[in-house]
Amino acid sequence: MKIYNSQIQDIDNIFELYKIATDYQQQKSMVAWPNFKKTLIEKEIHENRQWKLIIDQQIACVWATTDSDPQIWGLKNNEPSIYIHRIATNPSFRGRSLVKEIVTWSKKYAQGRNKKYIRMDTVGENIGLITHYKKCGFDFIGLSKLQHTSELPLHYQNATVSLFQITV
Repeated sequence: MKIYNSQIQDIDNIFELYKIATDYQQQKSMVAWPNFKKTLIEKEIHENRQWKLIIDQQIACVWATTDSDPQIWGLKNNEPSIYIHRIATNPSFRGRSLVKEIVTWSKKYAQGRNKKYIRMDTVGENIGLITHYKKCGFDFIGLSKLQHTSELPLHYQNATVSLFQITV
C-alpha cells in the first residue's frame, strides 16, 4: 500500500471513481456529488493536491487536499489545518479501512507542513458517515449551515454540513 500524488494520466480513473461514488450516494439517498469540472482536478494534480492510494498496482482510493477552506470552516479556517475532500474508493477495496490509512498519512503530512488540524466535511447529517469517520479517528465537531457558497461545488449550495477534525 503506497500513497502518491495523482498524475494527469490518472484523470480517467479519478472520474470513474467519482462516478461510482456518486452512484453509491444516490442509491443511499445521500446528497450526491455534482459532475466536477476536469479543470478542477487538473489544477489539483498540477498543485500536488490530488492523491491516490495504490494497492496491488491499482488505484484503491483518491482524495484531494487543500490548506484553506474558508467557505466551509469560517473563522476556524485561520487555524493551521489541512482539509480533505472527495474521498472516493474503488469498490474492489471497500471494507479495507482505507480512511484509516488516509488518516495515518494525513497526520504525517500535516506535521510536515506545521498544521495543527486535519479537517473534513460531508454534506448533511449522515449518521452512518458520522459514525464511520469517528471510528477512523475524527472528532465530530457538529453541524454548520453554510452561508457563502458561491465558490463551492453545487452540492454545497444552501447546505448544512457535518464537520470533522483531528488534532495533530
